[in-house]
Amino acid sequence: MLRRQHLLLLAVLVPSLLAGCTAGPSQRPAVIENDQQSPTATSASPRPVPLPPLAEPQSPSIAWSDCDRQIRARLEPPAVPPSLRFTCAEAASVLDAPDLPGRVRTRIALTKVGDGPVPLIVLNDVEGESGGLFAAHLAASLPAPLLQRFSLIGVDRRGTGDSDPVSCVPSDIRGQLLNHDPAAPDVDGLLDAARKAGQQCAIELGSGQQALDSGRTAGDLEEIRDQLGVPQLNVIARGEASGVVIAYANRFPTQVGRVVLDGLRDPSGDPATVLGDLVTAQQATLDAFGADCAARGCALNQDATAAVTALLQQLRSAPAMLPGGANFGPGAALNAIIAGLAQRARWPELADAIHAAQGGDPARLAAFLGALLNGSQVAPSRFDGAMATECNDTATRMPADQITTLTGRLRQRSPLFGGLATQRLVWCLPWPGRTGALPSLGVPGLPPVLVTSTATDPVTPEPGTIRAAQQMSSAVRVGWQGTGHGALASPCVGEAVRAFLADGKVPSDGTLCPA
Repeated sequence: MLRRQHLLLLAVLVPSLLAGCTAGPSQRPAVIENDQQSPTATSASPRPVPLPPLAEPQSPSIAWSDCDRQIRARLEPPAVPPSLRFTCAEAASVLDAPDLPGRVRTRIALTKVGDGPVPLIVLNDVEGESGGLFAAHLAASLPAPLLQRFSLIGVDRRGTGDSDPVSCVPSDIRGQLLNHDPAAPDVDGLLDAARKAGQQCAIELGSGQQALDSGRTAGDLEEIRDQLGVPQLNVIARGEASGVVIAYANRFPTQVGRVVLDGLRDPSGDPATVLGDLVTAQQATLDAFGADCAARGCALNQDATAAVTALLQQLRSAPAMLPGGANFGPGAALNAIIAGLAQRARWPELADAIHAAQGGDPARLAAFLGALLNGSQVAPSRFDGAMATECNDTATRMPADQITTLTGRLRQRSPLFGGLATQRLVWCLPWPGRTGALPSLGVPGLPPVLVTSTATDPVTPEPGTIRAAQQMSSAVRVGWQGTGHGALASPCVGEAVRAFLADGKVPSDGTLCPA
């Protein structure tokens, strides 16, 4: 655990290939050609870069040991088949923190799933389950033949999971940040809690406070690639973690192997556009959840918006208490609901949890937020490392009065989710501003990069993913017309990913997979 002694040791698609997939129109602008060549035009376009060949490790320095029981004990639903076995290891990387003397090392935890000969790195959103746990769930959902060619290597990003973790936000302040009422008229109380969190992290982390970002995590990946003994990095990254791979491509373009990015953050510089798309996607996901609930005959019926709105009002009138005395109000409830909406496989569980909370028992709903809200020596809260990473990766700071104005506009677009969307802007206000430029999406000379998107994604909305992919010269996109965070649960998308990674078959840009 990080201590205040500055030892931040965190450390076009073939029909026989994709049954059920249909090719849709490309989202890229049409190219208009002139029948007369411009005097300054070149006669040939840059030659496309082929996918690198797959290579097995040569002289790896990482030692693996059995950790099957430990990983299974920490897995959230859904269950993982017993046929999958887990081994764990550690890799050493350089902290690379500003003003720290020498090359302070950080410990990065790795989890391997399967025995395929080619390593495939797996990264997850920094706020989600650790890379190792995500790799376990991913191995259970991807086509089985993929594991005959690859072993999945889940990486717990610096400051998270079993890597040297960040634990700098007091538990009561963490609760205030996550439980701030999205209907509050201003952000004063939230900003006060954010200041306390930032001050404490500055004390605990010292110079290492700004060592938690996607660029330095990309350095960890290069250390891992070298220690695995492979010439290029093959990787799957979901959501916000795609930014780590973009940073890696900026720093180490010749080491980029076969890359799948499952959702991308919106590169737009306008928070109103980014957050407007986010609240629209969250509302659409809730509507889909309600329709699914009605089809199953669950207690909430189809109008999930009415049910959630009523629950939040109930918690405003009489906040619930969790075991241990923690307050569970409307902010925590809505954060928990969004976390549940992102996990399509857990929708029945989420419906039951909302119904129980309506009856005065919030424990099952709070469990969707538990890994962020709570922390221990064995399983530190995910919140601290996530907040540090996201704030360090954010280039701008919006003044509080502008955040209040934007919140009002978003509430008009989504009365339920508009007030929550801007809260993270407040969290980062007291955090040191980013000094370096953000990594560029337009890295030249890369091999094809497979980008997948989900039509209704409450975490990385599809419009933002499309905008990001359009800025990547080598990106090809496969869109899943489904709901939830990430498209890899789709069998159609999964087969496209398998063919791309294992067989080197690049799908047609704009391919659509049915829900």
